[in-house]
Amino acid sequence: MLAYPQLGTGALSQFPVRIERRARTVVNAAPDGTAIKLADPAGTVTEWTLNYTGLSDAERFTLEQFFASAQGSLNGFTFVDPAANLLAWSGDPSQPVWVPDPALTVAGGVGDPFGGTAAWSLTNTGAAPQSLTQTLPAPGEYLYCLSVYARALTAGAVTMSIGTSQTVHTVTEQWARITLAARGDSSEQEVAFGLQVPAGVQVEIYGMQAEPQPAASEYRVSTTGGVYLNARLRDDQFTVITTAPGRHSCSVRILYVNHL
Repeated sequence: MLAYPQLGTGALSQFPVRIERRARTVVNAAPDGTAIKLADPAGTVTEWTLNYTGLSDAERFTLEQFFASAQGSLNGFTFVDPAANLLAWSGDPSQPVWVPDPALTVAGGVGDPFGGTAAWSLTNTGAAPQSLTQTLPAPGEYLYCLSVYARALTAGAVTMSIGTSQTVHTVTEQWARITLAARGDSSEQEVAFGLQVPAGVQVEIYGMQAEPQPAASEYRVSTTGGVYLNARLRDDQFTVITTAPGRHSCSVRILYVNHL
C-alpha cells in the first residue's frame, strides 16, 4: 500500500505538528423532551497539519511524487503518526497484540523507574532465548527507533529488534533506557518490534515505545498505537514555496476517518 514518506533525516515531520481530533455524539431525542446521548467512536475524525521549512530539492520531489501517486484526496495510504507511540498497549504486554514466545512468562505490578508499579517482568524459563514482539502494519522501509527502560536483578544482556535488525544491550540492576534505531525490511508491509531475553534470565521492563524517527523522545503511554491505514490527504492542491536555492516550504494536511 502507498505510504506517506519520511524526510531525508529519517523524521516524518518537523515541529510543531498540529493534531486535531473531532468526536461525534449520537443523540436520540424522545417525545417527552429527554435525550439519550451515546459516543460514536466510528465517527471520530483525526487531522494532522504538517508544516515543512528548509526542504531540500530531493525532499520536495519526494513529497510531490507522493501527492501525484495519491492523486490528491482520492487514494488512501498508510500514515504513521509522528507524534505517537506506534505500539498498541505499550504499558500492558499481557494484551493479545503482544506475542510472547512459549517459555517467556510475563507478569505485571512491578515497580517502575518513576516510583509507580507499571513495570513488567519477563522471565525466560526455557533453555533458549525467548522474545516478546508486536508486529505493526507499518512501512518496512522506514527508519524507526525502539526504546524501553530495563533492569535485571543479575546483570545480563537483552536483544532489541526491528525487523531483522538487532542490537545487544547490557542490562544492570539500575533502570536505564536502551534504544535501537534501524530500518525495517523494505520488501515488507509490516514491521516486528521485539525484545529478546536469554535463557534463565529475568528482566524488568517499562515504557516500550516505537517511533518513526532516528532517536527516542519522551515516553508516551499508548493503547491504540499510531499506525493509520487508509488515511487521505485533506486537499487536492499541493503548494510549495521556494525561499532559496534548494530550500522549500509547504504544508500537508492529512485526514483519518474511522468509518471510511
